[in-house]
Amino acid sequence: MAARARPAVEGLDTMRNWHALLQGWHKSTYTHWEENACVEIGAHAGMVGIRDTKQRELPDAVRPVLVVPGASFTALLQKLGRQG
Repeated sequence: MAARARPAVEGLDTMRNWHALLQGWHKSTYTHWEENACVEIGAHAGMVGIRDTKQRELPDAVRPVLVVPGASFTALLQKLGRQG
């Protein structure tokens, strides 16, 4: 049996933990409200979380969250022409 990959941050092995750790969740200013195409952004200790607002009714234990290093998120925004 293959070894389970270790989480990027020690002790964070469930979605619920990421939702609790990442703070300041807010709706992105570049969302398209007419199509309900919104994402929320949260951050903690150099990490940024991105989650879909349409899934807000799901329990945190199963609600997906994409977590990336802050520098990667900044690079994404720069590539999209949204910053700097």
